[in-house]
Amino acid sequence: MSKTSRTFVLASRGSQLAQIQTNIALDSMKSHFSASDVDATPKFTTSFMTTAGDKNQSQALYLLGGKALWTKELEVALIEREVDMLVHSFKDVPTVLPAGCIIAGIMEREDPVDSLVVRKGLSWKTLDDLPDGSVVGTSSVRRIAQLRRKFPKLVFQDVRGNLNTRMAKLDAPDGPFVAIILAKAGMVRLGMGDRLTTDLVPPLLYHAVSQGALAIEIRSDDTDALEICQRITHRETAWRCLAERACLRKLEGGCSVPVGVGSSLDGNVLTITGCVTALDGSKHVQHTMKESVASEQQAEDVGTRLAVTLIETGAKEILDYIIVDRQEKIRVAQEQDGQIVT
Repeated sequence: MSKTSRTFVLASRGSQLAQIQTNIALDSMKSHFSASDVDATPKFTTSFMTTAGDKNQSQALYLLGGKALWTKELEVALIEREVDMLVHSFKDVPTVLPAGCIIAGIMEREDPVDSLVVRKGLSWKTLDDLPDGSVVGTSSVRRIAQLRRKFPKLVFQDVRGNLNTRMAKLDAPDGPFVAIILAKAGMVRLGMGDRLTTDLVPPLLYHAVSQGALAIEIRSDDTDALEICQRITHRETAWRCLAERACLRKLEGGCSVPVGVGSSLDGNVLTITGCVTALDGSKHVQHTMKESVASEQQAEDVGTRLAVTLIETGAKEILDYIIVDRQEKIRVAQEQDGQIVT
């Protein structure tokens, strides 16, 4: 770290959860500097902004595109040196970053599972308890695809908004939802863990790639920021998440593609499961790899090989169909909005 005092601007989305997560990262960075090391102690401040994903709360994520909806505006500010670090929910970060940007820090992961949240006043505890025809809200095609295989008599319906908004939609007396499915980590960070009804753990539901982890994105030439981020990086979380992201990158998936994962690291032994599921739940491809790794690169290599195996055993056909299906639904939506003259 340069002996010249510097102020780093940490930026993220403006939601309550994003601000909490930014402050978690900020506090962790501060804690890694000794009070006696005054000359080398950096200062930190925060900046919050609205992204395209925040502005469009009506259309299904499946039709809106990839994860850049939540990161593009932030990355423009980073590249233009208006801010110095971006604090992301790692699951929202595209697997390919803009030139000049890198993921420099990966913080210790919260439990990555998804959880069921039942409307206040209802006694049901699990998806098995719900009556046929019950409406369950989620904005994730990954969740819908996997759960349709096992619960064909439930109705899965899109629900958008930040966590507070989705919880309000769930509890609305005249609302359609008897339950919604959310990432456990976000609810815990918001202090709403008491509302979680039950965890939906693998193999019932494989979670999103790098779900539960916070990642710090910086400019690749910012050596001071890199040093700070390396101090707060959690080795086990980094190796697991990078393996998961390498799998998704090879599959060319985004947040709206039904790719689920599960991973663990026991010493240097990495175990990772990946699955790809058809939107209607009719097809499901799943595979597990278990290998010893000694670096981030080796962990990524395992994730890439897992993706190749999935592709070779049926995932390609599922993903090819999803591309065609999305293009057709986007065309129909544009026609309905009057954007296409037929």
